[in-house]
Amino acid sequence: MIPNSLHARDIASLVHQQSDLDAFNREGGMIVARGEGCRVWDVEGREYIEAMAGLWCASLGFSEKRLADAAYKQLLTLPYYHTFFQKGHEPAIELAERLLALAPRCPDGKKLARAAFQCSGSEANDAAIKMIWYYNNLRGRPKKKKLIGRIRGYHGNTVAAASLSGQPHMHADFDLPYGDRFLHIDNPNYYRFHHEGETEEEFSARMAKNLEALIEKEGPENIAAFFAEPVQGGGGAITPPKGYFDLIQPILRKHDILFVADEVICGFGRTGNMWGCDTYGIAPDILTCAKQLTASYQPLSATLINAEIHETLIEGSRKNGSFGHGFTYGGHPVACAVGVEALKIYAERDIIAHVKRVSPVFLAALEEARAHPLVGDVRGIGLIAGVEVVADKRTREPFPAALKAGLAVQKGCEEEGLIVRAIGDRIAFTPPLIITEDEAREIGARLRRGLDRAMPALRPALAAE
Repeated sequence: MIPNSLHARDIASLVHQQSDLDAFNREGGMIVARGEGCRVWDVEGREYIEAMAGLWCASLGFSEKRLADAAYKQLLTLPYYHTFFQKGHEPAIELAERLLALAPRCPDGKKLARAAFQCSGSEANDAAIKMIWYYNNLRGRPKKKKLIGRIRGYHGNTVAAASLSGQPHMHADFDLPYGDRFLHIDNPNYYRFHHEGETEEEFSARMAKNLEALIEKEGPENIAAFFAEPVQGGGGAITPPKGYFDLIQPILRKHDILFVADEVICGFGRTGNMWGCDTYGIAPDILTCAKQLTASYQPLSATLINAEIHETLIEGSRKNGSFGHGFTYGGHPVACAVGVEALKIYAERDIIAHVKRVSPVFLAALEEARAHPLVGDVRGIGLIAGVEVVADKRTREPFPAALKAGLAVQKGCEEEGLIVRAIGDRIAFTPPLIITEDEAREIGARLRRGLDRAMPALRPALAAE
């Protein structure tokens, strides 16, 4: 209904906007109007299971009133303050203390010592990069600045974080990577890159050998840190092959290279433990987290550092007069209050135990799609998984890029009321952590129907069925 007070020009504007919206919808766009639990509805009233939790992040779904109440209460009490110039506030202090109490162990057996807050995972990784360079300068090692990321790894969209990420589309025409400090090593995608007859353990050994060869080629005196997601999210929800991190970590210690665990996607229960580090036995020197830290009800991230790095930063402040780094909205009291409440909910509802219960049902529901003619690979852990579509199951031959097979499956799934993410021809799944067993089964059913919808466009490129 058009309000009576609108003038003719306003009515014309509304008609134009509706025309734009119709065109947007015809081109495959979607305007999301509301959410409840693990589901969202578009402006046309169509219902979808949100099997990506938005962007890997709405861990408590789309209608958690306790988080909304926490934000509102904090807005009425202290709507903004900063953490500069020896200032602070209770929500940031409480959240830092809770986070550090949950932190995984460092190589020395101690927990990470301090937390710095930002607004996004990109900023958390960017802050880690700056701290690493600062740290090595203060230690008298000005050459030790190069950073190793992994092909298809994702660490954010700032200039530095995008340079560190191994995503070609994020580099093309952006003049990235920026400078020669950013190196990239193999994508540890066993399904896509293993040699014929090579076991996962053998594949991991080859990945570790290639990493050490890169370090020796560049000179360990020039390598500052290695960044890795426990499970590669933006690469397609790729779980590490068996033994991978067990072989990687000793190489880093041998060459005095920091390990930065990017837990932006994996943290807070996604892999069935509080951290992906716990799942895969990673002992980080620095850990970055975001997304599920507030269940994405507020933008917030954290960079957790070990005691040695923190002590060095303090020395730098004495030398330089201050620590010249920070963000206006870093540690925002409303975001921190929501983060505190999210951590309380995770503990009170034992969300990790829930993930452990639902995960087998979720993974089994996806595994049923393996029999589909389009599906070559299904693998995951906890509530993160990837399904890869291929033209030839036997040879792992991908579809021609021009067919955009992954997008065809994504569109088919949306037509069946399932929101997924096509990353190339790999379909990613990270539903809210509160998903039920029935909803997990329904994800599998809607996926199979979505694959069927994609078949007519892709069948001509399939190997003989």
